[in-house]
Amino acid sequence: MRLFIHALGASAGGGLTYLRNVVPHLSARPDIEVSVLAGVAAGAALPSANNVQVLASAVEEQATFSRFLWEQREVPNIIRKTGADVLLSTGNFAVWNSPVPQILLSRNSLYTSADFSRDLRRRGDYRLWADTRLKAFLARKSIRRAQLTVAPSEAFARELRAWSGHDVVALHHGFDREFFLQDGMALPVSILDRLNDTEGAMRLLFVSHYNYYRNFETLLRAVAVLKQCRPSSKIRLVLTCELAPGKNPGSYRTEEASALLRELQIAEDVVQLGTIPYPLLHHVYRSCDIYVTPAYTETFAHPLVEAMACGLPIVASDLAVHREITDGSALFFERFSSDDIADKITQLLDSPSLQSDLREKGLRRAGSFSWKNHVGRLLELARSVADKPN
Repeated sequence: MRLFIHALGASAGGGLTYLRNVVPHLSARPDIEVSVLAGVAAGAALPSANNVQVLASAVEEQATFSRFLWEQREVPNIIRKTGADVLLSTGNFAVWNSPVPQILLSRNSLYTSADFSRDLRRRGDYRLWADTRLKAFLARKSIRRAQLTVAPSEAFARELRAWSGHDVVALHHGFDREFFLQDGMALPVSILDRLNDTEGAMRLLFVSHYNYYRNFETLLRAVAVLKQCRPSSKIRLVLTCELAPGKNPGSYRTEEASALLRELQIAEDVVQLGTIPYPLLHHVYRSCDIYVTPAYTETFAHPLVEAMACGLPIVASDLAVHREITDGSALFFERFSSDDIADKITQLLDSPSLQSDLREKGLRRAGSFSWKNHVGRLLELARSVADKPN
């Protein structure tokens, strides 16, 4: 079978992580040939293999609607030239005139999130609000155009079914613990120095570049609450981003979050490491004590699996997808309550036995995710649609 992967939207975050993990497993399958259409940076990050052809394109840099029009016009021709049997579109948008049956991976909950829409209006970011509405329109139409739509969790699949009126299959993303932990390179000295400065503190970790839906501001307020409630405790929040203009992908403005550092007098309590290369992330997880995520919308939340695999107990916002992925390995708080975050962190800090229990459950849960199994099931789905008319 010949599989064409349309991945022009995978330039950062979960999309790039997905490609980096899936393509090596596809390359190990002698029964398939794969063509990957990706951006220049993503294409360079993919391994070379005899059965994998990477087609790099700079069109990813165009504006959303311009790129969408280009894709609808040009991608069908590229697919025909490769002789593909099935198209896998990984970036939420379908090729509307695909010459072959199409599987759509839908993994962006911003298009369905009422919280995100309210947040944009509160911030006065109407340009991003309009851009998201346009993308949501195209994403919903895309579900109707594809032969099969796949979501990375059952929680998000239910959301998409209600939103689109079409059936959606749930297929968990995978995780390979040995692969994640295999890199023997040390962290850069500048990063090690910042972590060493927190020696003796209880380190809370949040892995994400800055964006609105990860709800940084609520987490920062929780740090201030903890500082007030536990004045004798040394607690540090470690971030894998910088709360500064131009330091994060996308158009998200960091001014509100950086202002909170000053207003709440917690600048010294928040360690901004900046972006950490993916192969080195496991060092950061292992240097911390508790993983915290305040996100108000998610579709899978891969850092939760990474944190569990590294033995960190988890405190997470009470989302259906967080409960599904952690499966009893976390404490949960109301997503917009900084007091509740602080309360759950305090509960964990005061109970070594609870920390140990969540740590052990998390390690077992992380072992249930497999990229090999994910790819195997994905290929089963691809074969099931290969003979269907598109």
